[in-house]
Amino acid sequence: MKRRTFIKNGGIASAALISTPYLYGSIFNQSINPLDKINVGVIGTGVRGSGLIGIMNTVDNLNVSACCDILPFRLDEGIKATKGKASAYQDYRKLLDQKHIDAVIISSTFNTHSQIAMDAIDAGKHVYCEKTLAKGYEGINSLVKKIKGSNSIFQTGHQYHSSRLYTQVVAMIKEGKVGKITAFECQWNRHNNWRRPVPDPKFERAINWRMYREYSGGLTAELCSHQIDFVNWVLEETPIQVMGSGGIDYWKDGRETYDNVHLMYTYPSGVKAKFTCLTNNAKDGYQIKVLGDKGTIIIDTENAWFYPEGKKPKVYGEVDGVSGATVSWDNDKGIPLNIQHLEPTKQALIDFKDALINNKQPLSNGITGAKTATCVQMGIDAMYENKIVKWSSDIFL
Repeated sequence: MKRRTFIKNGGIASAALISTPYLYGSIFNQSINPLDKINVGVIGTGVRGSGLIGIMNTVDNLNVSACCDILPFRLDEGIKATKGKASAYQDYRKLLDQKHIDAVIISSTFNTHSQIAMDAIDAGKHVYCEKTLAKGYEGINSLVKKIKGSNSIFQTGHQYHSSRLYTQVVAMIKEGKVGKITAFECQWNRHNNWRRPVPDPKFERAINWRMYREYSGGLTAELCSHQIDFVNWVLEETPIQVMGSGGIDYWKDGRETYDNVHLMYTYPSGVKAKFTCLTNNAKDGYQIKVLGDKGTIIIDTENAWFYPEGKKPKVYGEVDGVSGATVSWDNDKGIPLNIQHLEPTKQALIDFKDALINNKQPLSNGITGAKTATCVQMGIDAMYENKIVKWSSDIFL
């Protein structure tokens, strides 16, 4: 199929990115010398992919040597981000053929993740696959089988799983800081239509793919997934069921994915986790509340606070040795937790590099990513089918 015809038919899920299976021999990379450059290929050079290139340019030993995108102007953006040093491909399989490439970053459309990641593993590449890991139970299960049968390092791009703010907070929670957890309240609210400008109407579905169910999991996959991943991580559990509601209630512009979502997951321990995502009200933006019988921890993308139960003095000394100084109550949020950390996406890429050098699976790996992807699909099904969806061993291997 020619690209022009493919774009006209809206078939971004197929064509150059996904076509007939491409088979490789059983080739597996060995551990990487820490003094060597790690050659990386980026598959999908849209806003996220090109942004990742810019960050990798600041990480020692990561060298973006190839870029791939089916849209020529997106591919040009990726090459420009490498300062013209990378090779360009419109077919990701030709990129995977390049023996000098050690690892790939998959930042293409959600519906293409699973097949590209499996082909990358078959080609002997290490993989950093952006969230959400895979679309649909079949795609998730197939990719998990492939990961388990390989020697490739595999990282899922839930960047907050790498954030040292989040890892420190998780450690505090596990040490009993908030006591017995009863609930999580999570939100990621914005006030914009999520729509990107399109230079030509024929590129509408290719550029605004997040708004179309064929390619996207909507707000649940693109935003809520980070916070679902966090709850799974803290509880070391997966939910037994989910119920939810959503709709296209504000942005009446032809989109198919919801402009607001509201989900409630129940975990085996009895903990309830609520997730809300709005696109017409940005109050409090991104926020996670971990509620326990000893207190509450509130986290945003850069900071965290502890709000204890009971009497609350106006001034505190050190908080578990974290603050390092006397701290004052911060409005209605509580005691600031002064935890130093890098920007989460940069930290995630550094963690990926370190995993390659040390030949060790990262904390945010293919299995944690698959569990979160399964939760995402359960939530989508609950909303679209208006039913309670239960976890089943049949939907995750």
